[in-house]
Amino acid sequence: MTSVALAFSGGLDTTVCVSLLQEEYGYDEVVGVTVDVGQPESEFEEAQETADAHGLDLHVVDAKDEFADLCFDSVRANATYQGYPLGTALARPVIANAILDVAEAEGCDALAHGCTGKGNDQLRFEVVWRASDLDVIAPVRELELTREWEQQYAEDNDLPVQSGNSGVWSIDTNLWSRSVEGGQLEDPGYVPPEDIYEWTDDPANATETEVVEIAFEDGYPVALDGEELSPPELIAALNEQAGKHGVGRTDMMEDRMLGLKVRENYEHPAATTLLTAHEALEQLVLTKDERDFKRSIDAEWAQKSYEGLVDHPLVGALEGFIDETQTRVTGTVTIKFQGGQARPVARDSEYAAYSEDAASFNTSGVGDITQQDATGVAKYHGFQSRLANAAIDAVEGDADEGDWE
Repeated sequence: MTSVALAFSGGLDTTVCVSLLQEEYGYDEVVGVTVDVGQPESEFEEAQETADAHGLDLHVVDAKDEFADLCFDSVRANATYQGYPLGTALARPVIANAILDVAEAEGCDALAHGCTGKGNDQLRFEVVWRASDLDVIAPVRELELTREWEQQYAEDNDLPVQSGNSGVWSIDTNLWSRSVEGGQLEDPGYVPPEDIYEWTDDPANATETEVVEIAFEDGYPVALDGEELSPPELIAALNEQAGKHGVGRTDMMEDRMLGLKVRENYEHPAATTLLTAHEALEQLVLTKDERDFKRSIDAEWAQKSYEGLVDHPLVGALEGFIDETQTRVTGTVTIKFQGGQARPVARDSEYAAYSEDAASFNTSGVGDITQQDATGVAKYHGFQSRLANAAIDAVEGDADEGDWE
């Protein structure tokens, strides 16, 4: 008997895949695997109902802690891709590894997903799975299925489609973000209706303000308003708290790995808040040189994570630098929610690379350095620029030599 482990959500794609893996690929058994990375409980109920309707053996794996830990690693790297906090991208390697573990424990011959051949997720799943000895099956991609074909197939075969807007929109939810795509949203000129958003209130109606304090240790968020919380708890609390103020909406044209440009809508209140707060604390404790260099490290970390390559050796090397800098990213940041924004309004750390006395307008010098000592620096500042401009003017005949002085 042959068996295949399917990444199963109960949505249109994976519901259709259950039948196709048996009818078109000849597998005797399909083992469904749903990985809990913070989806709403209703999705698990719907997935179970769909699995029962198919007679599918469904395994549910709790990976919330592992996923939340990876999200907090992304906070230390200030990680976003074109403005989006990587919720789906970070979840896929966690999900893929959990499904692989189930497949190997159940003695499966293959692994399958319901991704299309146009998106990123096929690559993020398979980069994990192709390191194993199991076959990899992608029915939607290999059979070149369209969403309309799947909807018709599901209707013809009386298959239950439990999640999404009756399959019109493709929705992906986890602790870190909620994405909505497909249907009319594929038209860049289409204004999304307010009802596609579930985590965030309309920022236009967010007239109230609220202030929260977030504590960090070694760059990791650890407490909200003085209460220590686990990573999943802290994320869930901020999603609710910041979401009420309309914080964390992104409507973007995203450049996918295959080169396609797609329209994506995301909600990510907690991610936006934590990334904003973390960067505010780094501003206080890191030197300019560290911050300047870390921007390139962070960008590369985010790029590799967007590609699903969180196990790439380069990521380990990047994290060596991040680890070193984060030893001082300990302290608190006060965030004000107002009109759809999460704005830092105060920060504090014993590692602050800051002297109020030195920076103050009310003190004449900086320690034993007087204001007059800056005169020499001011004379040299821009010297090379003045010299170059003088040379240009001399060549073009606009000025006499010596203008740089």
